[in-house]
Amino acid sequence: MATKSSGGGRRFTKERVKTAAKRSNSSTRWLERQLNDPYVKRAKADGYRSRAAYKLLELDEKFALLKKGAKVVDLGAAPGGWTQVAVEKIGDAGKVVGLDLLPVDPIAGAEIIQQDFLAEEAPEILKTLLGGRADLVMSDMAANTTGHTQTDHMRIIHLCELAYNFATEILAPGGAFICKVLRGGTENDLLKQMKKDFTHVKHAKPSASRSDSAESYVVATGFRG
Repeated sequence: MATKSSGGGRRFTKERVKTAAKRSNSSTRWLERQLNDPYVKRAKADGYRSRAAYKLLELDEKFALLKKGAKVVDLGAAPGGWTQVAVEKIGDAGKVVGLDLLPVDPIAGAEIIQQDFLAEEAPEILKTLLGGRADLVMSDMAANTTGHTQTDHMRIIHLCELAYNFATEILAPGGAFICKVLRGGTENDLLKQMKKDFTHVKHAKPSASRSDSAESYVVATGFRG
């Protein structure tokens, strides 16, 4: 809801959501947060499918990940915000292949499949679709949360490890890897391996990532091949 200010501009007031009979309090809080999230509103205005697009835009600005003509793999692509950004950044000469367990509406300039990355055949399908070495493998995959911090951390690190193993198989020399992790960062053994395989490894939390979220990203650049 918007009201005009005395200065002729527009002043936005916080929207509140009434708890419906069939809606839980937690669902009401989530909906209220969505309605008042500036990145959600900005994504709608800019034509992005999710606020997550701004996380990738910020990471790209900081680490120069998406180059013209690049080949990119997007793991955990739904609903498609990262894929949209990748397509825009790499241009017509590049190629983007995305995967998610959930269906994703088509995105011009990208090839997206509905597939479980944990399935044995998934990595080979992605390699075939990409048709060559990747310049960037990015993973925004997340496991279903249990509410138990240690369990959730272990689950997302497992996904990160699987994504990393795939990245080392498909990346071209000089390529890059991005992966979501939770508070506490990457496990020591995985981090040590990354530092052997890449010239630079950093953790980053984009400003578009909610301040109360435990998520951050590990960014590895300069794959040694």
